[in-house]
Amino acid sequence: MPNTSVFLFYPNLVGYARIVLAIVAFSAMVENPLRASFCYFLSAALDAIDGHLARMYNQGSRFGAMLDQLTDRCAFMALLMALCHFYPRWMFWLQMTAVIDIASHWLHLHATDLTRKNTHKSSNNPVLNLYYTSRSFLFFMCFGNEAFFGLLYINAFWQGPALVGGVHLMGLIAFIFFPVAFVKTLISLVHLVTASQTVVEHDVELINSRKK
Repeated sequence: MPNTSVFLFYPNLVGYARIVLAIVAFSAMVENPLRASFCYFLSAALDAIDGHLARMYNQGSRFGAMLDQLTDRCAFMALLMALCHFYPRWMFWLQMTAVIDIASHWLHLHATDLTRKNTHKSSNNPVLNLYYTSRSFLFFMCFGNEAFFGLLYINAFWQGPALVGGVHLMGLIAFIFFPVAFVKTLISLVHLVTASQTVVEHDVELINSRKK
């Protein structure tokens, strides 16, 4: 199989479309929230399609997995950057969310490569095992996380109708999704710890092999 054919796998073509949509969303986040929201969430929605295509056509690839992860992480980080602009008082917490998300997923992928696993969606850790083996749980966590931060973005432009006690609709819905986003960050910390342990175990094996 020519190397270039992997670039043209159906799920990877969807991945390229996701990148284009994400870039359009980034360019509009300050001045055109409608376009930004539409393109961002469409890009996120296509994330479910590329995995389905990979399984349907047996076109799973390491490049595709990396492309998918990088698109997810970069898009989420860009959204957090925009939220720092709209919610400067929350900048530290948004920064920490971005740092934990990027660091945990990067180290998890690196640990996967070190152990030569076929997929990063496997783990001996019970929390991560549930996260990756239960599609419904994975979807719920990812959807809830994106919903929380996406609603914060929308709330910066349109708070929705006022409800009882002066609470606005967008803020209320975002508050409902906050626990999901919080748990998602905790899972990322589990990613970070378990991946660190895997890398250290690999280091120990290398050190011991040199002593022989």
